[in-house]
Amino acid sequence: MTGVSTSLDTNGEGASNGFLNRPPQLHGRYPNDVLISGFDILFFWDARMMMQGIHFMGDVPFKKLYLHGLVRAADGQKMSKSKGNVVNPLGLIDKYGADALRFFMAAMESQGRDIKMDEKRVEGYRNFATKLWNACRFAQANGIGASKTLDAPEATLAVNKWIIAETISTVQAVDLALADLRFDGAANAVYQFVWSRFCDWYLELIKPVLGQMDAPATGAEADETRAVAGWVIDQILVLLHPFMPFITEELWHAMGPRENDLIVAKWPMADARSIDPAASQEIDWVIRLIGEVRAARTELGVSPGTRMPVHIRDASAETLARIERQAGVIARLARIDVTPGDGPAGGAVQVVVDEATFVLPLEGVIDLDAERARLTKGIEAAAKERDALAGRLGNPSFVERAKPEAVEKARATMPKRPPRPSG
Repeated sequence: MTGVSTSLDTNGEGASNGFLNRPPQLHGRYPNDVLISGFDILFFWDARMMMQGIHFMGDVPFKKLYLHGLVRAADGQKMSKSKGNVVNPLGLIDKYGADALRFFMAAMESQGRDIKMDEKRVEGYRNFATKLWNACRFAQANGIGASKTLDAPEATLAVNKWIIAETISTVQAVDLALADLRFDGAANAVYQFVWSRFCDWYLELIKPVLGQMDAPATGAEADETRAVAGWVIDQILVLLHPFMPFITEELWHAMGPRENDLIVAKWPMADARSIDPAASQEIDWVIRLIGEVRAARTELGVSPGTRMPVHIRDASAETLARIERQAGVIARLARIDVTPGDGPAGGAVQVVVDEATFVLPLEGVIDLDAERARLTKGIEAAAKERDALAGRLGNPSFVERAKPEAVEKARATMPKRPPRPSG
């Protein structure tokens, strides 16, 4: 759990009772390293421990005091049997698993803030555990197993260099967060990496390299990808183990034979020498392009299975080279075929990524008249809402009598009018 940490002077300077030579039966157990405590007993218990420790032992009883928040009901009230709002953690464990509850507690607790017990979030972290489980099952089905090296494998493919760099960046973020006792930051860094980068993108990007599940690909690129993917999964399991010890230990052994249990595995090393900035920029660009095209298709209501031609304008030589290298991935994930040139005249939607403009012709893909009607209706509704807000803000009675936050919300929502031309 995260909270406020306070370092205490343990040099013994200023101690006045001569107890610095502690009894041998303590065997070095005094002072302790850290005391974890709720902030509500800071003066009832923690301060008394310090004062009595200094008085009788000549030193504070702990080097660092770590104060965490309280677990409250979903509405923020303190849990109480009389109120009937007590949440039984054993019930949540039976329903969602101990790992999901542990991860929820770590991810939601930040310094100076209490935890509101939200069962939906616990359920969300159960889904996160399921996603990790399914990712490992996919890996096993494609010949990806336990890594045989602690260091990142050698990589030549841009997608493999990219995920190695993302893994190293995540290890760095987790290390920094743990050093600052920000367990919420560490948990969320691992969560975002596993869900967004590894599962949603990397596993999709490497499917063409791995081939089909019933006919796995062979060759140097496939072998390299399996080695990199296995190494990344190992790093994920080690990073997640403090937060989700049960599922990670299970997957650790399921991925292949191991010499030791996960709990004694070596912590990942953030070796920045394995980062290839050019490869990272290329894959990040591919992800942005696919994301923008998908968003445009979704907004226009284009069927996910529809394959669309795309024409590219103003693309630099570097962009054209990226498209050529990543053509298969772009075509598969964005469902487009890129062709240089302006493309045919007529209705089209434009997607801009850096300096390049991607033009998606819409003739024969959607009903342009229906789309024009939809956009016109949306413009009219936005104009009506704008005029209504302008009328409310122009009414002195509303501005004077309404709550200040309501007025501020109306002003923030009010679209800015374009400046009138002079003269």
